[in-house]
Amino acid sequence: MALAEAGARGRLLRWPRVLLFGDSITEYSFQENGWGAYLAERLVRKCDVVNRGISGYNTRWAKLILPRLITESTGADSIAAVTIFFGANDSALKELNPKQHVPLEEYAANLKGMVQYLKSVDITADKIILITPPPLQESAWEKACLAKGDKLNRCNATTGQYAQACVRVAKECGTDVLDLWSLMQKNQDFSSYLSDGLHLSAKGNSFVAAQLWSRLENKLSALPSLLPYWRDVDHTNPEASLL
Repeated sequence: MALAEAGARGRLLRWPRVLLFGDSITEYSFQENGWGAYLAERLVRKCDVVNRGISGYNTRWAKLILPRLITESTGADSIAAVTIFFGANDSALKELNPKQHVPLEEYAANLKGMVQYLKSVDITADKIILITPPPLQESAWEKACLAKGDKLNRCNATTGQYAQACVRVAKECGTDVLDLWSLMQKNQDFSSYLSDGLHLSAKGNSFVAAQLWSRLENKLSALPSLLPYWRDVDHTNPEASLL
């Protein structure tokens, strides 16, 4: 059978998508043993896990980008889940990092606006997971800042205020939320979850992967594996199995 004929006979194969939208903690999640890579491995042949992490970005910039990533005409119906993971940059101290800083109330409004936009393109609240920034280990992050010639430009207490705002938005919007800031600090020495005081270590990636999977598994467990197991393909008439 010619390829064109096979294509005409068969239905277009469209993998559902899990969209990871966030800052550097999302961008780096596809590195070795990263939390995004873990999700991609767990969902292979069920979903495409799409990394749209953009290092250094905050919610002020993210809300402008989101409508360029997902529209009704570009397959919002194929979205199985979306994570929105911002706050580590928004919570930077205004006087020391004005470019990335976003005021707390604006941060909350931006998150709410992104959730409302997703709902407007028919992505329901049960498919959306907000993720708070992780806690900040100040002494380690100060070393990273000093190495770049900067002063300590974040503090954990402020990051916590943004995390609490994220939790509130999720409750108001009816979405799920992963409160990393609180969960990680249940471990007294939460610094082991962080590589430089801000970004995730291998242990932190494992923690995020496990926590996020516990929320995604129920949402995605009903998705079928795409295409039959190879032993189930009729080798004498593969068209019957594959088209």
